[in-house]
Amino acid sequence: MSKLFSPLTVKSITLRNRIVTSPMCMYMAEDGFASDWHLVHYGSRAIGGAGAVMLEATAVRADGRIGVGDLGIWKDEHIAMLTKVASFIKSAGSVPAIQLAHAGRKGSTWASGRESRPLLPDDENGWEVIAPSDIAFSPAMQTPRTMTIKDIEAVQQAFVDAAVRALKSGFELIEIHSAHGYLINEFLSPIPNKRTDCYGGSIENRAKFLFEIIDKVKEVWPAELPIAVRISATDWMEEGWNINDSLWLSRKLAEKGIDIVDVSSGGTVPDAKITVGSGYQLPFASTIKREIKDQLLVGTVGMITNPHQAETILANGDADLIFMARELLRNPYFPLEAAKQLRSEIPVPKAYELAF
Repeated sequence: MSKLFSPLTVKSITLRNRIVTSPMCMYMAEDGFASDWHLVHYGSRAIGGAGAVMLEATAVRADGRIGVGDLGIWKDEHIAMLTKVASFIKSAGSVPAIQLAHAGRKGSTWASGRESRPLLPDDENGWEVIAPSDIAFSPAMQTPRTMTIKDIEAVQQAFVDAAVRALKSGFELIEIHSAHGYLINEFLSPIPNKRTDCYGGSIENRAKFLFEIIDKVKEVWPAELPIAVRISATDWMEEGWNINDSLWLSRKLAEKGIDIVDVSSGGTVPDAKITVGSGYQLPFASTIKREIKDQLLVGTVGMITNPHQAETILANGDADLIFMARELLRNPYFPLEAAKQLRSEIPVPKAYELAF
């Protein structure tokens, strides 16, 4: 069997293969509620054979959304439909997973497909955004309000409450979104974080917000279920967060008992010069994997589009998991097709046996 289609056990769960549906913002929710659309969307990726299906950035607070249409998990009423989605994913053989997020200064937008526009607090559907410091992401976007200690504690509690709701909904893997210039990443990076208190300055201080969230979430999340953290390995800016910082952070995450580091990059500033191409983010994941070895599992993402590319990444020891985004948008049945190309056995839904 290929490496891509070998099962992977993480604590009490087993992924049937190493393909994870990467969290991708859909902007199809109203007031944070999942709908039949989400059931079909995520259910298709589960039927298609992904080892785990991770829901998009799901806001832990209403003012933590990136955009008006984001999924939410900030109130108990969200649980019922999320439970339906998680249950179907599991029934189709995939591990149900969810990314917990707060957008910070990049919130309060309207988005649909490629279109996006910022919303001011007094705009229809707009809200005030918060961040470590009062520095706007771009001139077109809001200047955020600097978070007080009370704000910090409230957001941390929101992550805890969201983890409880995720568990009640039947998710077996949670990912704490600490990448792409959203709130936790804003604390980590020295570019948007200009605080002078215990949450700013040194790398240890800037990571304090994330570490406290992890500690608090672990008090309510079962020890037998895994936790992932998505990071931006670099800001792609000389004065910003870099791969050496990510190596330091990954070691600390391992010490805290995090099971998976999901390695992406960028998103902290709008003018970063990023060289995009096939597997362009793989070197970051590979560097982390080779340095930390088996202390925790490493996922990679970014322009991974064919089975042999994914297989080579795993066979070379550059990562443990392949997080796939756009390719699974284009083709939710990629895993079934990939297994055939790699001559690997994979359970095929009975209704689809004639096709595969």
